[in-house]
Amino acid sequence: MGSMWTARVGGREIVGSEVLQSYWTLAAERQRVYHARLTNEPGPWTDDPVVSRYRFTNAYRAADRVSQDLIRVIYEGPQDPRDLLLRILLFRFFNKPETWSELESNRGTITCDDFDVDEYSQVLDQRLARGERVYSAAYIIPPPPFGEQRKHRNHLRLIEYMISSSLERDLCTASSLKDVFARLSSFPSLGPFLAFQLTVDLNYSTLIDFDEDDFVVAGPGALSGLAKCFPDAKGVDPASVIRAMVDTQKEQLEFFGIDFQDLFGRPLKLIDCQNLFCETDKYARVMHPDRRGLGNRTRIKQQFAPQGPLSAPFFPPKWGLRAPLLAL
Repeated sequence: MGSMWTARVGGREIVGSEVLQSYWTLAAERQRVYHARLTNEPGPWTDDPVVSRYRFTNAYRAADRVSQDLIRVIYEGPQDPRDLLLRILLFRFFNKPETWSELESNRGTITCDDFDVDEYSQVLDQRLARGERVYSAAYIIPPPPFGEQRKHRNHLRLIEYMISSSLERDLCTASSLKDVFARLSSFPSLGPFLAFQLTVDLNYSTLIDFDEDDFVVAGPGALSGLAKCFPDAKGVDPASVIRAMVDTQKEQLEFFGIDFQDLFGRPLKLIDCQNLFCETDKYARVMHPDRRGLGNRTRIKQQFAPQGPLSAPFFPPKWGLRAPLLAL
């Protein structure tokens, strides 16, 4: 059997490069590490020199630490639609669990009745004055144009504006993830990538309930990884290529002879395969340095440094996953 995977996408035949095998290798090894850490196995958890040395997100977005924190924030607080929306926006715009904890310890249960831009901003002002960060560096949301001098105040104003626009009612009547994405994209500073990420976050909650295979938007990193995996796919809709990855995941894993442990019976979804293209772009910088993507990045910045054992995972109850309860 040859090593080249081919598929018909959008009426075109596209051929995978050697990086495509690395896409599935990375997915499988990252899952191997995840499952081994969950069961508290001693390291090393992988023989892959790149996965063992550098930091990569989980193969499943919902299993990442910050997404796990968000899912808990969603389900541990009041389930009123406006309160749910507020908590999701407030958590994800700063994307830093420590910032959320700071607000919660100062304000108590975070609800729309309590939300006040000036008072919440003072909590963040104090955090910054102590030399502590308010934002995660994972992805930065550009400051919206609400006239405030400090970035975090502009983001709080954006949250206030989104809540006051009855967004939760629009979400409840949306007919698809694409509808949700279109509504979010209408707000200032929420470009396509960020609007899609927020769409996925909202879909963890009870506000909306769509299959994660409903809709996808490829971010810049995913487009670069896709170009390395399928160099001849120029002109093919990236979302269609990502969908083909979801649809043929079993066949491709068999084709490459890769053993993949899924997420407690859940296959990879569009958001996961999108993320994996982004992570493969990084992985290929070391494993396939001659393969050009989009942009000029040649190194992986972050080293892998596990912070102790993982907590027992918690996923949206509507998914029906039987994740183990861990005795750590």
